[in-house]
Amino acid sequence: MIHETIVTTLNADGGVHVAPMGIREAEGRYVIAPFRPSTTLENLQRAGCAVINLTDDVMIFAGCLTGRYDWPTRPASRIAGRLLESALAHIEVEVERCVEEELRPQYFCRVVHHASHRPFAGFNRAQAAVLEAAILVSRLDRLSADKIDGELDYLRIAVEKTAGERERIAWAWLLERIEQHRGARHAEAVGS
Repeated sequence: MIHETIVTTLNADGGVHVAPMGIREAEGRYVIAPFRPSTTLENLQRAGCAVINLTDDVMIFAGCLTGRYDWPTRPASRIAGRLLESALAHIEVEVERCVEEELRPQYFCRVVHHASHRPFAGFNRAQAAVLEAAILVSRLDRLSADKIDGELDYLRIAVEKTAGERERIAWAWLLERIEQHRGARHAEAVGS
């Protein structure tokens, strides 16, 4: 089972890198598998630790996929890292081993600290729709326009019926990013 989370790592300059990431559990460890190349991968290789943030704030997922990375954080408890202020819970992990793979190395991480900050009330349909749209945006180069449009048409129903202000903002960011991507591809096609 893959859990959609926000992984925070520290850059070499001490800045915080915030990245939506699906993680899974295997062999009693959390497995973080960032794509090559990526900042999360570089930070895991260098620092050997990360914070897995569990949040219901879909603006963070949408924001990170649309160039908005500046989210409030605070220091982690047991590792050199930072966690999201809005995290419902967080898990501080250290890398125990890496299974090298060409596209996505797998970092098996042990838990060094776990804390719950407030209860999870559950996703409403709009939050789940924004999360699914964010995943589509993360795959714009791998999915056809027809596939993306079909998925968005279905997800839009949930947003229109159940979204609050934050979900509407996140949805708009994602739609804007899709249009930017399509505009860039059109410009490439016309220019070639």
